[in-house]
Amino acid sequence: MGAPDLEDLRIASSVPVFDGLEPKVVNRLIAPATVLTLKHSDCLYHQGDIAAAFYIVVEGWMKLYRITVSGDEAIIHVLTKGESLPESAALTGARHAATAEAISDVRIVRIPSEHLVRCIREMPDIAIAMIASSSRRLQRLVRDIEHLKAQTGIQRVAEFLASLCPTGAGPHTITLPYDKTLIAGRLGLKPESLSRAFAKLRGVGVQIHASHVVVSEVSKLRCLATSERIDVGPALTGKH
Repeated sequence: MGAPDLEDLRIASSVPVFDGLEPKVVNRLIAPATVLTLKHSDCLYHQGDIAAAFYIVVEGWMKLYRITVSGDEAIIHVLTKGESLPESAALTGARHAATAEAISDVRIVRIPSEHLVRCIREMPDIAIAMIASSSRRLQRLVRDIEHLKAQTGIQRVAEFLASLCPTGAGPHTITLPYDKTLIAGRLGLKPESLSRAFAKLRGVGVQIHASHVVVSEVSKLRCLATSERIDVGPALTGKH
């Protein structure tokens, strides 16, 4: 552990969970923060561990996953710079519902749970902000489940790639943020289904070169994410 630098504190103070709070309140919340550095494959905590802190990613990528009854890894979410790990466990001292693992070199701001709870008792507005953040997180998870149920594999891949593109309709080159096996898991696909989806996307001008993706027209990719009326050849309808 070490002391956070100014950039760490800037990122930590602007996470969505602190939306609507006065700067002096946020400064009070992050006052005792320390910084952790993780290497690829290091775990911040494991499923079932008792929560002792609130964490904010300030650099790198983390995945949250659960181990299923059959022993498989089910990816719940992938987080990056400016996102906080689920805060509810930190507030209640409950056990973590998932494992948090680094999928790159990661820098994390850590705020002790006891300090967070003490601040909430003194300033109840903090609790309101965190409840709102938890509600938004739940809504996002509901949307993710809906997409897994309603979208085909190619739609999920198209939406994922479109989310990595800036606004606009022109060409863009993407660097995939993490490996394709993890992308497949995040999208609820098998690796071979992801490969087939990438091949199908050539029909709308998407070229895959290792970890780089060239999109000739972002608007077509976004359209495909919501409708498969664009001709990409034989339909890829499998859910897995």
